[in-house]
Amino acid sequence: MAQASAAHPSEIEVFDAVVVGAGFAGLYMLHRLRELGFTARVYEAGGGVGGTWYWNRYPGARCDVESLQYSFSFSEELDQEWNWSEKYSPQPEILAYANHVADRFDLRSQIVFDTRVTAATFNEDTDSWLIETDRGDRVTAKFFIMAVGCLSAPNRPAFDGMEDFRGPIYHTGEWPHEGVDFTDLRVGVIGTGSSAIQSIPIIARQASELTVFQRTATWSVPAWNEALSAEYLKEAKAHYPELRAKARARPTGFYFPFNLQPALEANAEERQQQYEAAWQRGGLPFLGAYGDLLFEKSANDTIAEFARQKIRSIVRDPATAELLCPQNVFGCKRLCVDTDYFATYNLPHVKLVDVSRTPIERFTRDGIVVDGTAYEVDAIVSATGFAAMTGSFDKIAITGRGGRTLAEKWRAGPRAYLGLASAGFPNLFMITGPGSPSVLASMIQAIEQHVDWLADCLSHMRDVGARSIEPLQADEDAWVTHVNDVSTVSLRSTCSSWYVGTNIAGRPRVFMPYIGGFPIYVQKCNEVMNNAYEGFVLKGTRLGNTPPQVHFTARWQVPLDIEVISPAAVAAKRVPVV
Repeated sequence: MAQASAAHPSEIEVFDAVVVGAGFAGLYMLHRLRELGFTARVYEAGGGVGGTWYWNRYPGARCDVESLQYSFSFSEELDQEWNWSEKYSPQPEILAYANHVADRFDLRSQIVFDTRVTAATFNEDTDSWLIETDRGDRVTAKFFIMAVGCLSAPNRPAFDGMEDFRGPIYHTGEWPHEGVDFTDLRVGVIGTGSSAIQSIPIIARQASELTVFQRTATWSVPAWNEALSAEYLKEAKAHYPELRAKARARPTGFYFPFNLQPALEANAEERQQQYEAAWQRGGLPFLGAYGDLLFEKSANDTIAEFARQKIRSIVRDPATAELLCPQNVFGCKRLCVDTDYFATYNLPHVKLVDVSRTPIERFTRDGIVVDGTAYEVDAIVSATGFAAMTGSFDKIAITGRGGRTLAEKWRAGPRAYLGLASAGFPNLFMITGPGSPSVLASMIQAIEQHVDWLADCLSHMRDVGARSIEPLQADEDAWVTHVNDVSTVSLRSTCSSWYVGTNIAGRPRVFMPYIGGFPIYVQKCNEVMNNAYEGFVLKGTRLGNTPPQVHFTARWQVPLDIEVISPAAVAAKRVPVV
């Protein structure tokens, strides 16, 4: 159940750790902290747990990673007791799962809801953080942990005349919890990214008229979603540990079979058959049809043209079909997964308006004006995405050593060592931060790996009496350079997307997630830990450069009998990264 917190008095307390966010990252971090005997407080802006899945309640919201893998792996009992109803979980079910986890592991008592952290300041004399909230809390913690999520700060473009529009304006990332009834309304949807692709078919069933304003066409493949039978679940659960192990060996952190053969080594007929088979399977694994699709432009052209032909075969109006056909690299932006998205444009009351060359001019009292044409609508849905990766950091005044703010340090783009910590900000950690696989992997597995690494780190610091830990500037710089260098190997770096921050005006263009693959990244994190936190400086240790006692990181080692995608394979440009 979702839980809104009752009014609480302002806190002036001392904790071992303060965590920001009660999504999947915050919940698991709290669980591990409690397990290790650390005192902790979690502050959550929402009225309940769930993070992304608490806020994103728009019609059709669901995960694009299959349910059985988009789940925690730390508890075999949890794996066995929870039953997913569909191949791709809908938002209400994922939120129910988050609530089940919070209740099963008794986490709510240490979470303060409806509270935003506004500032965090490092005290160099005490090696601790002072954390302040919008409800007057001023608490001190040795460790300050950002579990704010990668897609949690809605992007709200400002259009002229927005205040004049007489109807409601909704954002998919902050959807009313009571839902919205669009029956018999004229609706305008701005954007054709993932949330729009999921919501448009459902909004179209209710609205009397639906006008979609598209700036950039988006690649999408069918989900072919289906109910999961009791027999299927029983069989899957019997092999859950094997599935988890195989998932950790994949660049994406989730498992699917893929074909390492280069597309250009097959003839046209073979490619057509392979793409058709992959299309019929559907989902993100479509990109695994061949091994070089995100590394060789000529190979990518073959799958892009196949997908365009699919769109043209579905959408009956040729002009609309061409507008819906992307012209950029297939999979360059996050590939979307849909149910009847393209077919929705065959409905007589659905219209597509191209705003790529002539952007939206203004809102009026009655609608939206584009290129001098007024489109009358009763309600507007802004499906304009998020300030990805760093947007939630921007909302907190984080001040480190010497009075330098994180915003100042990151003005030219985020800089972090392994996506876990940033030089100049001791004892500040980030879960799935910039420079880690995060959004290029299955998020829950990326979260678990980070939390387990942090739990071992904090435990080691306690063992040796360390007062603080902080990346060395040279090692951080080397990692940022590596992240940037690896990104250029992939065709993903060639287009404008939220991966590089170009969806937000004025943001520096920096490829933020680590694209080198989940197992390669995990191996690097393990090496850093096993080499006594190489690249970090620990202050005040009693025992010198003592090797850490690793408790949980070993769980992330892939068994020897499972093939791991190696750095050599990545360099050879033969690995699909979804």
